[in-house]
Amino acid sequence: MTQRGDTTPLPDAAARCKAPPVLTYSVEQLPSFDAAFYNEVRAEVSKVAELTVPPREAKAFEVPAGHFFRIVSVEGPQVGDLNLWNAHDLTERFYSGKTRALHATHLSTGDRLWSSFPKLRPMATITHDTLDWYGWDEDGAGVHDVIGTRCDPYTNLLLKGTEYHHCCHSNLTRALAAERKLPLEEDEVHVHDVMNVFMCTGYTRDTHQYFVNESRSPRRFHRIFCRD
Repeated sequence: MTQRGDTTPLPDAAARCKAPPVLTYSVEQLPSFDAAFYNEVRAEVSKVAELTVPPREAKAFEVPAGHFFRIVSVEGPQVGDLNLWNAHDLTERFYSGKTRALHATHLSTGDRLWSSFPKLRPMATITHDTLDWYGWDEDGAGVHDVIGTRCDPYTNLLLKGTEYHHCCHSNLTRALAAERKLPLEEDEVHVHDVMNVFMCTGYTRDTHQYFVNESRSPRRFHRIFCRD
């Protein structure tokens, strides 16, 4: 937590603190989300594959351009960490920070998942979200965030002094290595900050620290992406 300093406030400190916020990016020029198009296409899709990810594990799979993939919580309020890569170039991957800046801290229908520099292009579009009703709760939390990073063995070792390798970073590393037949030390550098699917998170109002709430939804929920 950041500690307040002992410096003397500027004479116009009160006015500075009351200055209205200004959005960093004007995104009106981005292509709008064509809900009618996606709904029409999605109504005609047929399932070609399915896989189940056990708790505390991860799996990697390929989604061709123009296909839809659905993430479903099948056993109550589970959450998942989502990474995306260009199948032909792993150095182009999901850029959670820029996606957050262009859209919001929490994503829903119509938002796109943008790729890293120098491409900076949509990797997928969220076309349907059965938790879009959630909004913001009394703690200021929302679902599907791009503000958290991913739990990892390095931070765990730093804070707790113990090794643990069924965290999200390690799970994603093993899954990508298995799919691409790469050694762990080579493919780990491609694992990146995530979209926390179904996770209910926010910043505390007093210290603005990242926090996690239990999901408020007791039912089955899912969201659907289109691979751009």
